[in-house]
Amino acid sequence: MTTALFVCVHNAGRSQMAAAILNRLAGRLDIPISGASAGTEPSGRVHPNVVSVMDEWGIDLSRSRPRLLTNDMAESARRVVTMGCEVDGAACPALFLKDIEDWGLPDPAGKGLDEARELRDEIYRKVIDLVLGMPEAGDRRELLVKLVEDCD
Repeated sequence: MTTALFVCVHNAGRSQMAAAILNRLAGRLDIPISGASAGTEPSGRVHPNVVSVMDEWGIDLSRSRPRLLTNDMAESARRVVTMGCEVDGAACPALFLKDIEDWGLPDPAGKGLDEARELRDEIYRKVIDLVLGMPEAGDRRELLVKLVEDCD
């Protein structure tokens, strides 16, 4: 199965949401892609606001734990997406990864639920666009395009 790896510094918000959204979407549409996430300096837990807004969608991140990014993880992924290197350039995962895409998203740490929801919704749209650009989307492209249109 193809893996898309989502990476941020603490692996406590954006990358956790992206991997979970991709896994939900791919599972429901029977697309052979899995999402994984990691960080260069993993936090001790997923941000509570992130757990809350994902729970609103029926996605439980309460037991998820931030993980340390390894070379093996990066090398085995077909796509590597960083979440926003301008947040902490000193620990930016893009410093040692090649062939990455950066989404430039703000860190949800300390943000309110409304801001976390807006970020979740933006990540959802970006995940759909990512899958649309992968050959594994196959005959599910029409459905994915409709999902994007429904977001607008």
